[in-house]
Parts: sequence; C-alpha cells; structure tokens
Amino acid sequence: MSAESPAAPGQFAHRRQQFRAWRGTRPFWAGLFVMISGFPIMYFPYAHLQLGGLTVAMATTAGAGSLIIGVLLVVLGITLWFQQHVRTFAGVAAIMLGLVSLPVSNFGGFIVGFLFALFGGAMAVSWAPGVPPAERPAEQDTTDEGGAPEVTDYDTTLLRPVNPVGEPNDLSGTSPVNGANGRHSAG
Repeated sequence: MSAESPAAPGQFAHRRQQFRAWRGTRPFWAGLFVMISGFPIMYFPYAHLQLGGLTVAMATTAGAGSLIIGVLLVVLGITLWFQQHVRTFAGVAAIMLGLVSLPVSNFGGFIVGFLFALFGGAMAVSWAPGVPPAERPAEQDTTDEGGAPEVTDYDTTLLRPVNPVGEPNDLSGTSPVNGANGRHSAG
C-alpha cells in the first residue's frame, strides 16, 4: 500500500456531506456557542492559578451556582442540536443564564462565557428552519421517438421583459394616468 492510495475511496467526503446535511437542519452554531459558554462559567470558580510560587484561588461563595449555570448551558447547547423545536426557549434561557452568570460566576467566566451565552442564545432565537427545495417532476417524453428530452441552454436564452408591452410599471397608484399626479391622498 503506497502513501498516495486512499484508505477508503470517498469515505471522508461522504461523512463530511452527511455531517453538513445534519448541521444544516438545526441551529448547530448556536448550540456550539451555548455549550462553549458553559465551560468557562463552570471552570473558573473552581480553578487555582499558579503564579510562580503563589497559588491564586478563584473560588467564590457561589461556586455551586456557577456549576449549575454551566451545566445548564451545556445541556441547553446539546438540546439545541437534538431538539430544534425548543430553540426559542433554549435561546432565551441561555441569554438569561448568561446574564445571571455575571454576578454569580466571576463576571460570567471572565466575560468569555457570558459573551458566548449571549451570542449563542441570540443565534438560537433567530434561527429558522430552511424550506426544503421543491422537487420538480421528471419531464416525460411526450414524443414516441424515445430520444433524450430537450434541454434549455440558460446561458443563451433571451431574457423576457418584466412587464408586458403596454402595461404600466407604476405600482404605487400615483401615476398621472389615474389623476393622482404623484400626490398621496390621506383618504
């Protein structure tokens, strides 16, 4: 087996396309941001930083509250991935938990967790499922010749005018033809 031969032809590309299709049907990035926001909020109240020979304890009196907020944010991020229909609730809850983490958890995980929670929650609230493309029916061969269907070359097709000839282009109803003469009437 040489270094240039692939292990499985097309396997990586196939898995990548499957992941891309899965990711496109849910608020993936919102869930990822909300999950990421939970980790600094959970971590910093229990962290001990070493500065030379000096140990700085970051523990707060609300360490349990920070842990609960962080765990809830991670759970909300996973929920956004697998239960898309609760995206509005999960987004609003992530924003609220991010705001609560400011006074409870070392300024929301030193602002990092707070910002990720705000952005992820806002993305979750604003996400809308896409409309699947409409399936076009297969063109049936109406001739009994059995040949290939005719193909339209869109690069050489002439463009038709937007308005048929003789139809006015004014949609506001203020043309001189109807007597409005550019003025809008209040009723």
